[in-house]
Amino acid sequence: EISACLVGSEMCIRDRYGKAIELFLVNGSADSLTTAELSNWNGKAIKIPRTEIAGCDRDDIKGVGVYFLMCQEDGGTDSVYIGEAENVLDRLSQHLRDYQSGKEKYYWNTAVIFVGRDLNKALIRYLENRFVEIAKECGRYSVLTKNTYKNTVLKEAQIATMEEFIDNVKILINTLGYKVLVPVPKAADDTVYLYCKGTEASAKGFISTGGFTVLSGSKISDHTVPSLETKGKGYYNLRNTLIKDEVIKDGVFQKDYEFSAPSAASAVILGHTSNGNVDWKTEDGTRLKDL
Repeated sequence: EISACLVGSEMCIRDRYGKAIELFLVNGSADSLTTAELSNWNGKAIKIPRTEIAGCDRDDIKGVGVYFLMCQEDGGTDSVYIGEAENVLDRLSQHLRDYQSGKEKYYWNTAVIFVGRDLNKALIRYLENRFVEIAKECGRYSVLTKNTYKNTVLKEAQIATMEEFIDNVKILINTLGYKVLVPVPKAADDTVYLYCKGTEASAKGFISTGGFTVLSGSKISDHTVPSLETKGKGYYNLRNTLIKDEVIKDGVFQKDYEFSAPSAASAVILGHTSNGNVDWKTEDGTRLKDL
């Protein structure tokens, strides 16, 4: 059964009942090969570290599917390559060879693979394109995939089945610790808004489940101080990544964006290291730490 709830100006549909997920630590460690399955679904998630690809010979990873290569840039920002393959293990091995030969510039630590009993080439091309679109829309990761098949022709019933597959992938990949397909939180009716202001900077946001969400239209400082690059290099790199990915364009947030913490948000906005508990304030001047 399904119930509907109104969040902000958007209608969201929620399952009334919970989800049963079976996690299996193949080698007895969460840092090693892990599988995840949802009850009553023929798909399967497989998380495997880069270091275990060469010695892997599992039949399920040799199947038709889509995969996410999880990367972290030098500055700590997250990026992802999303791909599809008729034999995922062969494709991952090719990625390793391409990196060794210099053809592939990014370095990924973990692959998260999704396979299904009824997948074929047309379906995984559709899935790859949709996952790239969703990841870009969510804006949490920098998407490294350059080209996808945007005009894959499927029957109406196939599209419905693949959209259900996508919903299940969203649940499992988030359960495995990657928010690449999780949309930025929306404010509720009782949300307390906070403001951060500085030289040329004026931003609005709110505390959210994953940290702190800055709203579209917020303006950042037109410069950074030298100490941000030395003392807050992660924030400095994150600021540049958001500009490169056009989350921030012409100094203004083009979409809502969730930061991991209030201080990360205020440092990016002000262009210098910041204590978000002090620099974020309500409209009447109450500091976040005093709420």
